[in-house]
Amino acid sequence: MGEAERGDAAPRKKVSFYCANGHESTPSFAQDAAPPTEWDCPRCGLPAGQDAENPPAPPKTEPYKTHLAYVKERRSGGEADALLDEAMKNLPEA
Repeated sequence: MGEAERGDAAPRKKVSFYCANGHESTPSFAQDAAPPTEWDCPRCGLPAGQDAENPPAPPKTEPYKTHLAYVKERRSGGEADALLDEAMKNLPEA
């Protein structure tokens, strides 16, 4: 298919985006469209911005927490001992 079958291409502009790893990507946008403030870097996936000197910071990822870690955040050691004592009292005698 040539351009005669598809019609004329819309005027485009290239905008440079820079990520925290120093990668530059230059996607094309329609001339009259406003480019986004951030773009995902196609090489590393980090957010990229238009300012090469101050790229967006990488997102902070929280480490995986076990169920016990969440319980320890909600309960103190004293509360845990009290709950254990109460549970031991409710057990049937063997």
